[in-house]
Amino acid sequence: MPAAIATYAIWGLLPLYLRQVHEVPPIEFVGWRVLFTLPFCLLLVAILRSGPALRAAFAWRTLRLLLISALLIGVNWTIYIVAVQSGHVIATAIGYYINPLTTILAGTLFLGERLSQRQWLAVGLALGGVSLLAWDAFDTLWISLSLALTFTTYGVVRKLAPVESLAGLSVETLLLMPAALVLVGWYALTPAGSALGGDPGFTLLIALSGVVTGVPLLLFTYAARRMDYSTLGMMQFFSPTIAFLLGIYLFGESLKTSQLACLMLIWAAIAVFMWDLWVQRRLRLAQEAPA
Repeated sequence: MPAAIATYAIWGLLPLYLRQVHEVPPIEFVGWRVLFTLPFCLLLVAILRSGPALRAAFAWRTLRLLLISALLIGVNWTIYIVAVQSGHVIATAIGYYINPLTTILAGTLFLGERLSQRQWLAVGLALGGVSLLAWDAFDTLWISLSLALTFTTYGVVRKLAPVESLAGLSVETLLLMPAALVLVGWYALTPAGSALGGDPGFTLLIALSGVVTGVPLLLFTYAARRMDYSTLGMMQFFSPTIAFLLGIYLFGESLKTSQLACLMLIWAAIAVFMWDLWVQRRLRLAQEAPA
């Protein structure tokens, strides 16, 4: 659980970092993000002596799954960065509020996990909030839904892939490397030139994208392989809450009535789910107590 909490805290604060590099075209930044994440991962592989796990990740069945997860996380990164740089932090926050809903459903439909009646009530409340967005915030709904669906599917694939978190992320970034090289190379040939190599401080900020990307993803995949996916899904509300507060109070974005109503329903869903977890924990402790 500590790994999951740290993951969502970092992701929640990520818009602060992205605003510092807003001068970089979003698509080019995705390329640099991949290029700097790979050496960071390989360095950790060497330090932690994870070479055998990395070699095992190239087994054909595992590699096929990692190719799918690499494409999913690449699309997710692109949508998220474009949205934040375009001033839609609240839309991304709502996307990651929706994500636990889709995560819980994925755990139920594809991983054989079961929900209690109270948990289904929480899902229904969150679904009502999404319906409100479709009614009155349709212009940014695609951001929210695409972020939720791509990351949920990514999590499911990574849970199914028989590979450790560090080795998996290393292979994912390696698979994305050709596309990343094409992107940064294309921008380097434009009249504006490459974003890298100018001001040393700004170059360092871009280079930090590898650490900012690698650390939370490693923590997430570590948590995803060791926790019930439905429980992990509900913990994800921590991240969009931070982003939502940043969008309102720091970036000055306006909040639509439908967005506020959606958030109220989702927060109610959180309360119901947490109540259910508390009840289940009390029952489990009572059963484990000596007679």
